[in-house]
Amino acid sequence: MNVEKILAIAGKPGLFELKIQTRSGFLAESLLDGKKITVGLRSNVSLLSEISMYTYTEEKPLVEIMRAIAVKENEGPTAVSHKEDNAKLISYFQEILPDYDEDRVYASDIKKLLNWYNILQAKGMVSKEEPKEDAKVDNADEIKEQVVQEVKAKKEATRAKVEQGEAKPKAKK
Repeated sequence: MNVEKILAIAGKPGLFELKIQTRSGFLAESLLDGKKITVGLRSNVSLLSEISMYTYTEEKPLVEIMRAIAVKENEGPTAVSHKEDNAKLISYFQEILPDYDEDRVYASDIKKLLNWYNILQAKGMVSKEEPKEDAKVDNADEIKEQVVQEVKAKKEATRAKVEQGEAKPKAKK
């Protein structure tokens, strides 16, 4: 399930796919009706890949929860509509994610999740398969480690200059 370019925009129903990024915002296409809209930088926009739900032990990424729904429903639409009453939604969601934090995950969050899942399912964007590990992830860790090493080297060089009297120490705030 690839939701890297799928957006939720505050105040707009449904989900959107990021098409083009511009200087003043971006162009997105609705997954519901295919209409394209321009979204300014001031709009509250969330990437689906960055959204998580609370459990008692950790925050569970939305993609993993949708994968669990896809496994339960065999990649079909949810058995419960997002328009059902709260008790049915909660009991269905407990089957999907039994350890979700009932104090911090509301029925409205569950409704939104099921609605989003059904939108993505209708577009053929859900999958019950585990994502393949990318080489990019390993490369990102290497780059991060390299940057950390460079920062440490610069700090050490500055400390050496201060000790030799070549530079003044920075004032503490």
